Amino acid sequence: MKFLTSAMILMLSAGAALADPVEGLWRTKPDDNGNTGLIRITSCGPAFCGKLEKAFDGAGKEISSPNIGKRIVWDMIPEGDGAYGDGKVWSPDRDKTYDAKMQLSGNKLSVSGCVLMICRDGGTWTRVQ
Repeated sequence: MKFLTSAMILMLSAGAALADPVEGLWRTKPDDNGNTGLIRITSCGPAFCGKLEKAFDGAGKEISSPNIGKRIVWDMIPEGDGAYGDGKVWSPDRDKTYDAKMQLSGNKLSVSGCVLMICRDGGTWTRVQ
């Protein structure tokens, strides 16, 4: 029994130690309407995904949004040195899905993407947690 308990503790602590630096809560840059959001990025198998947890107006006041709980980021594959690619980002303000990439640098996450030949800088998101 002691061995089983030790093994379970070791497995749980190993999972926490293996958390990727991109995992966490991120505040987006203001969109076309001046609104920002909090995106929770988690692992989704071998990739990373993010859902909108909260939305805020330009004054920073929390607002209701039909997009709460919706997937904003998905299929982001770690490429090393803080780079993530081959993913998708949905922009609610334009209702467009972009082929996207992200670059992590400390507590800043640069997001960008393209639809066909039209590319958009998603700006730099800031880590909240």
